[in-house]
Amino acid sequence: MQMEDNEAEDTMDQGKKRLMPRKADFRMRAHCNPLSDSAFPYPTDPDHVDWSTHYPSFFNMPDEGVLSLNTVEHPVSYDLCTDPTKNGRAGPTVSIADIGCGFGGLLVGLAPIFPSDLILGMEIRDKVTNYVGERIRALRSENAGKYTNISVLRTNSMKSLPNYFRKGQLKKMFFCFPDPHFKKANHRRRIVSVTLLTEYAFFLAIGGRLYTITDVQDLHEWMVEHCNMHPLFRRLTEEELASDPAVGVMFNNTEEGQKVERAQGKKMIAVYERIAG
Repeated sequence: MQMEDNEAEDTMDQGKKRLMPRKADFRMRAHCNPLSDSAFPYPTDPDHVDWSTHYPSFFNMPDEGVLSLNTVEHPVSYDLCTDPTKNGRAGPTVSIADIGCGFGGLLVGLAPIFPSDLILGMEIRDKVTNYVGERIRALRSENAGKYTNISVLRTNSMKSLPNYFRKGQLKKMFFCFPDPHFKKANHRRRIVSVTLLTEYAFFLAIGGRLYTITDVQDLHEWMVEHCNMHPLFRRLTEEELASDPAVGVMFNNTEEGQKVERAQGKKMIAVYERIAG
C-alpha cells in the first residue's frame, strides 16, 4: 500500500513538473538592441490596456489560462479603448514594474510579499516572455489562489512606458542585471540615463522606489552617478535597505543573480526614493 501511495505521489509530481515550462525550449539571445525598431504592437495610451486579461481574479473574472503576452504566439489587441474599471482609471492597476524581467524570478519572489499589488514584468525578447507567461500560468494552476498578482508582457521599456503607465502610478520599479553595453558608443542604450530617469520619476509616486542591481562595477558606478545627480531621487541608506523586504528578493531571486552567486561574483545594489521636486 505504501508503495502504491509513493507511486501515486511520483505520478502527481511528474504531472506538476510537466506543467512548468523548460527554459531550454525558450532559448534566445541574452540581449536585444532597445534602440532598434520593433515590429510588435503598443497601445496608443494606458486607456487602451485591459489589465483584466493579465490579472483576472482581481477583476472578479475566472482565470481560464489564456495568455495575453503581446508575443507572436500570444498576441494582444490594443485597438479599442478599454472600460475604465479595467484600464486602471477606476479599478485595479499595476503598481510594481520589473523592467527587463528575464525569466521571471523576481516576479515570483515578489508575489507573496506584495499580494495586493499588481506586479508586471516587461521583457523585450519574444521567447523569454512566452516562458514567463507559461511559468506564471503553471504556478497559478499548481497553487490555487496564488501568483494571481503577477503577469508579463513583451514590450520595449525604453520606448513604451508612457503607453502603459500614468503619472505617479508606480510604487516600485526594478532594474535587475541590465545589459551593461560595455562599448562607449553603446552607452546610450543603457536603461538608466538622465533622460530615462526623468521618465521613471514621472511614473513613480512620491515615496516610490527605484531598485538597481548588477555584477558589473562600471555599470553600477554609472547608474549611481546618474541617479545621484538627478534632483528627483534620493539614495536609500543602509538602514533603509535592511528594512525593505524587496531588496532581499532582488538580491536572491533573479536567475541572473543566482548565476552570479554560483560564480562567486559580486552583486552591487543601489536603491533610490522618488522625492518631490
